[in-house]
Amino acid sequence: MSQPEDGNAPVLSVRDLHKRFGSVEVLQGIDLEIPRGQVVALIGPSGSGKTTVLRCLNGLEVPDSGTVQFDGGDTVDFAAKPPRPVVSGLREHSAMVFQHYNLFPHRTVLENVLEGPVRVQRRPRDEATADAMSLLGRVGLADKAGAYPNELSGGQQQRVGIVRALALKPRLLLFDEPTSALDPELVGDVLETIRELAAEGWTMLLVTHELRFARDVADSVVFMDGGVVVESGPPSEVLEAPRQERTRAFVQRLLNH
Repeated sequence: MSQPEDGNAPVLSVRDLHKRFGSVEVLQGIDLEIPRGQVVALIGPSGSGKTTVLRCLNGLEVPDSGTVQFDGGDTVDFAAKPPRPVVSGLREHSAMVFQHYNLFPHRTVLENVLEGPVRVQRRPRDEATADAMSLLGRVGLADKAGAYPNELSGGQQQRVGIVRALALKPRLLLFDEPTSALDPELVGDVLETIRELAAEGWTMLLVTHELRFARDVADSVVFMDGGVVVESGPPSEVLEAPRQERTRAFVQRLLNH
């Protein structure tokens, strides 16, 4: 299954995004652009604002100001205080894979995958079920369609989380530290699934501490610290020859870990 649509326009354009929680300005003017079919790795220390960026793009948080535009469509200007349906509408363009899976524990694997396409997108159940089973098959979990999340390993649950996102047919896949909650021996299967999606041309924004994986898969790397973008560019520059001292210290610490 390849990503719908193609073309040269960026899938996402973000300009001067600000977000404050109480007295703390978590995002201090983020600019970000993701070309179609590319993988952007968002790296940085804990508390630097990476997850907040994803949550703002997916309508889970409302920025204080700045603009977001998907696929050349309408620009959402947060300084103008857009109504809640406009903010929630951002979810029509992206789908998020969470750090801790966020599967419904009382629903089967198949029911978890069908939630978005059937209940939110109102697609016919038969069509959505066929798509879901095909996607589960490609990650080796078709035989688990009737299982409940507590019957799966962490790696299997995270692959279900990825399938749930793919089932929405989004323009942009958002990954929030998709392997950080997994036991080390389970990380490989999830990373391989993401690697296959990248090879198929899916557009992705990936928050990760797996720098070697980012170096192999990402088209560009964005390093954040303290709510700002410190440095961005190809992996060969940001991860192997960073210009900024903050980037250099972070990369060396993780690669030597």
